[in-house]
Amino acid sequence: MSPAKVQPPQEKASAGASSESTATLAEIARAAGVSAPTVSKVLNGRADVAPGTRTKVEELLLRHGYRRRRGASQQSQLIDLVFHELDSAWAMEVVRGVENVAREEGLSLVLSESAGRLTPGQTWVDGVLARRPAGVILVLSDLDAAQRAQLNSRSIPFVVVDPAGDPGDDIPSVGAANWQGGLAATRHLTGLGHRRIGVIGGPARMMCSRARLDGYRAALETSGLPMDSELVREGEFNHEDGYRTALELLRLPEPPTAIFAGNDLQALGVYEAARELGLRIPEDLSVVGFDDLPVTRWIGPPLTTVRQPLIEMAETAARLVLDLGRGRQPATTRVDLATSLVVRSSTAPPAERPQA
Repeated sequence: MSPAKVQPPQEKASAGASSESTATLAEIARAAGVSAPTVSKVLNGRADVAPGTRTKVEELLLRHGYRRRRGASQQSQLIDLVFHELDSAWAMEVVRGVENVAREEGLSLVLSESAGRLTPGQTWVDGVLARRPAGVILVLSDLDAAQRAQLNSRSIPFVVVDPAGDPGDDIPSVGAANWQGGLAATRHLTGLGHRRIGVIGGPARMMCSRARLDGYRAALETSGLPMDSELVREGEFNHEDGYRTALELLRLPEPPTAIFAGNDLQALGVYEAARELGLRIPEDLSVVGFDDLPVTRWIGPPLTTVRQPLIEMAETAARLVLDLGRGRQPATTRVDLATSLVVRSSTAPPAERPQA
């Protein structure tokens, strides 16, 4: 005897959809000209659906505002955590924070990397739909409108940590006070008497990079110092670009006496460039980083840096995404945690102060 076929439940679209667009899975199946089990396969991220059929069903799900009811299907005990790059101490701090919450909740992590892309590919989305995690956390990444719709229709909540761009008011996100951090770092250097302060920003496409650079600019303005474009460089948030751009700055006819690096990895590159040119830190060059990674306490000399509470940011994002999955609406969808300046031994007054 062949096993009985179980028809998918007659789930309806969310109450937020208009009455004329409300539809059951069976009605969506009829509109798409496919069977209800095929619609169910699309919802569950199954691979055995023709691309054209999948596209048609996804369009109908979006058009009708379909949203799977929480509890209509059991979610797995997983949190999906996706990075645009997963090869730095910065990323490991975020993993630690999410893992802290996952362990408390009896959940496991699934780690993914989007190979440097700020938007993960559709293959990743299909995997998430198949896994049905309790929530998704994206780090320095985002989803396009179609991908957001896919997660929303399956009632899979997601939160963005340190969003690359402006995520919008409707996208839950957790970040840090990057502008304030850039301001504090540069004010520390001007307070020591530095007047030529170089800055190495991160990629202009990232909101945190622009905010840190704006804080640097504001600190110069409030100190009555001009913004010299010759002292501004841009690079990726890595050691190699910190080294490359620091060499450019330090080989100028009138080099800076201090450099504010966009993150700690860039600052380590500045250290290497200074050693190559025979410069002592902080006697000949003051350096400030951003993040306060554990390594900054052990390098020589220990690095003055802006502490970004990475573990706390990750913990906040994990709790937020789980609350959303449980139907709890947060008071705000945008959380920015405070940054603070940690002064160590890599900064000092310049060796020779310019004449007034």
